[in-house]
Amino acid sequence: MKKTIEDIDVKGKKVLLRVDFNVPLDENGNVADDTRILKEIPTIKYLLTKGAKLIVCSHLGRPDGNAVQSLSLVPVAKILFNLLPATKIKFAFNCIGEYTEKMANSLKEGELLLLENLRFHKGEEKNDPVFAKKLAKLGDIFVNDAFGVAHRNHASTTGVARLLPNAVGFLMGKEINTILDVLDNPVKPFVAVLGGAKVSEKIYIVMNLIKKADTILIGGGMSYTFLKASGFEIGGSLVDDEKLDIAKEILEEAKKRGVTIHLPKDHICGKTFSSAAKPKVIRSQSIPDGFIGMDIGPRTIALYSKIIKKAKTLVWNGPMGVFEFEQFSEGTEKIARMVSRIKGKAVVGGGDSIASLKLLNLDKKIYHISTGGGASLKLLEGGLLPGVEVISNK
Repeated sequence: MKKTIEDIDVKGKKVLLRVDFNVPLDENGNVADDTRILKEIPTIKYLLTKGAKLIVCSHLGRPDGNAVQSLSLVPVAKILFNLLPATKIKFAFNCIGEYTEKMANSLKEGELLLLENLRFHKGEEKNDPVFAKKLAKLGDIFVNDAFGVAHRNHASTTGVARLLPNAVGFLMGKEINTILDVLDNPVKPFVAVLGGAKVSEKIYIVMNLIKKADTILIGGGMSYTFLKASGFEIGGSLVDDEKLDIAKEILEEAKKRGVTIHLPKDHICGKTFSSAAKPKVIRSQSIPDGFIGMDIGPRTIALYSKIIKKAKTLVWNGPMGVFEFEQFSEGTEKIARMVSRIKGKAVVGGGDSIASLKLLNLDKKIYHISTGGGASLKLLEGGLLPGVEVISNK
């Protein structure tokens, strides 16, 4: 078990808190969705009430080491002002440097300093030791609560952690414990629902889940690689020919282990990959030439819904089709509704899956929605997270 903020004394200490405030911005440069900020408030409030002098750092977008004004964290500061009206909040226009150090050193207990975008410096993503040292100079203690970048070996996730006494925050702890608990101690039946476009991104997840799940339901673009590997025609559908042999091996290994992998029984197709494409139901498992698979069909929806309904533990990552095109969104929508109704624990990760739940106002009905796409994928693969591994054990 890793040290948490409840295991350390922060009173009077400068606490450098790494968070994930990589939030979407609207056309006016304001925060469009403050979910990630809201989820961080319990950790922030705890540290402030315990007398920490709190220095908060995050990245936003991909400025590639340049100070891109449209990716400033100023809009995030405005949200924090509203969420923490009783807290004195300051903003540093650079995340390192003499002036920022002075601001950090002048903090009083219960005050908060938000630093400018870490990725305005090339040293952040390169995990440059010089940059990490400059960042570490700001604090006495380092707390990592940025689950969304826990799979990254960056200066602010692993570099600083090696230089300061450290711990994880509430959000990081909840993410790791919840996902690992579901994977390692599932109540049966355990159903995994996997979709999305690229089989290459999910292949190791499927390999890990056939050791744990009872049933795996595959949809989305990745399903066509598995269908082709099973001998079915897929027309002009998305396929990763380099992964066909691995897909065959996975299907054979699942059979040996008594794990059922379901592939789409029918499809909603279009003649072009376009928002203007007219949907056509293909009532067979094979897709004829001239058609592209765009969504799971009605028979598949009915079968997957029946299996999901009985699940006591469920993991869902990736949409069932091209749900951003309305005429190909039914599969994802109906699966989202079924997932929201299960009586057991459902864990959902991946931006598109979460987006579909929010679109249908179902996100509040889910046991756990992961804030970190890449990090949750890494855990589902059975992999390690550098940003967690570097944190001291209790």
